[in-house]
Amino acid sequence: MPNQFADALKSAPREPRKPAQAARAPGNGRGGLKHVGGYFPPEVSKRLRQLAIDEDTTVQDLLAEGIELLLQSRQG
Repeated sequence: MPNQFADALKSAPREPRKPAQAARAPGNGRGGLKHVGGYFPPEVSKRLRQLAIDEDTTVQDLLAEGIELLLQSRQG
């Protein structure tokens, strides 16, 4: 009985495969943006998520607003 797997291996090309080239430019895929994060108690996370729901926005947007207010207040 022929072994199809062994036959396929024998007829396979001997050249190693080259890795596929990435379709996008190097980087994090976020348009040059940097991640800023921190660790907070679960209650803070829950309140932020609820506030985002209540205001029909995202936690990301709330954090951006808060950071902007902080930076403005420190610019003397």
